[in-house]
Amino acid sequence: MRTLNTETIIEPLAEAIERALTDVEDSADTLLRQAAEKETEPAAKWALSKLVENNEVAKKTCSFACQDTGLAVVFAEIGQDLQLKGMLLSDAVNEGVKRGYKDARKSVAHPLSRLNTHTNAPAVLHTEIVSGDSLKLTYLAKGAGSENMSKIYMLTPSKGRKGIIDSVVDCVKTAGANPCPPIILGVGIGGTMEKAALLSKKALTRESGRPSADKDAAALEREILAAVNSLGIGAQGLGGNTTALSAAVEIFYTHIGMLPVAVNIQCHSVRHAALEF
Repeated sequence: MRTLNTETIIEPLAEAIERALTDVEDSADTLLRQAAEKETEPAAKWALSKLVENNEVAKKTCSFACQDTGLAVVFAEIGQDLQLKGMLLSDAVNEGVKRGYKDARKSVAHPLSRLNTHTNAPAVLHTEIVSGDSLKLTYLAKGAGSENMSKIYMLTPSKGRKGIIDSVVDCVKTAGANPCPPIILGVGIGGTMEKAALLSKKALTRESGRPSADKDAAALEREILAAVNSLGIGAQGLGGNTTALSAAVEIFYTHIGMLPVAVNIQCHSVRHAALEF
């Protein structure tokens, strides 16, 4: 059995977060550029070109790609043959977040008192036991503008595939320009209410534009993307062909009497980091 001291994850995580906040994911940036080239609506084309320019400036100057540096969401995949020692994993993750956000906007507050922690911690930490003896951490910066527009739909099985697509379209239509489109869509299908929500968030950690390995899920992703882009909301709500850059679907088994669907919206400023120890 391999042993890992959790304190060793702090600095690498902090450095990864700091880089991610100034460097939009390459695949998302590529999708944005492609959308700008193909856009036919003048106002939307202008908006897309400015978003591309913003990403370029952020990378060159090491400035934040978006002023909302978000809530830190961290997925931890822990090998069952790995022994963790030292401080609690959650404490180590939070320390990494504190250091990684040292120059970024601090956006974490108590939900009732609204008092800011001034550290951007605690992070939202999700843990999963997997095979092996390593620890994988996946970081996602989640801004409020897009998260506020996310929804859960508890459908009946009779709604089927069309009901799933209609739910995503309803969510995006209701959101309008609020989540700063073009957006990335994470869609979780199945399980229970909280499982669907977790799947939708995890879907957003996938490389933008990379289809699901499941052929049926990949086909559903294409259908969802086409349906959403037919809404005509467009970049920054200015109309045009690109309301969403990509859609990622994650599926889990559910009860015979349920069809939970969660839609998690992410803005075009996709900030990820993945580390393995």
